[in-house]
Amino acid sequence: MTADTLLHRLNPILRGWCAYFRPGMSSATFNHLASFVWRQVWAWLRRKHRRNTWKELRRRYCGGGWWPTSDEGRLLHAGTITTTRYRYRGAAIPTPWQATT
Repeated sequence: MTADTLLHRLNPILRGWCAYFRPGMSSATFNHLASFVWRQVWAWLRRKHRRNTWKELRRRYCGGGWWPTSDEGRLLHAGTITTTRYRYRGAAIPTPWQATT
């Protein structure tokens, strides 16, 4: 599998997970997810290219930076996604009962 294929398959999964858990999760959890995915992708790259150094891998797969990129795009960084906590508060919470007058 090429790096382009890996990122192309991984990004929709990450995007869907982040969209589903965005209302209830903390940003620390998303940062942990981004760190975990980064380590797993780098471990895959290191297994694929055992004889290359970090510098060569960064130049080839990250454009000199640290975050994996490909011709089609970058690996989704879950830590940059904002969370929405406490969407409904106070009187904005819908009630199933009718108000008595």
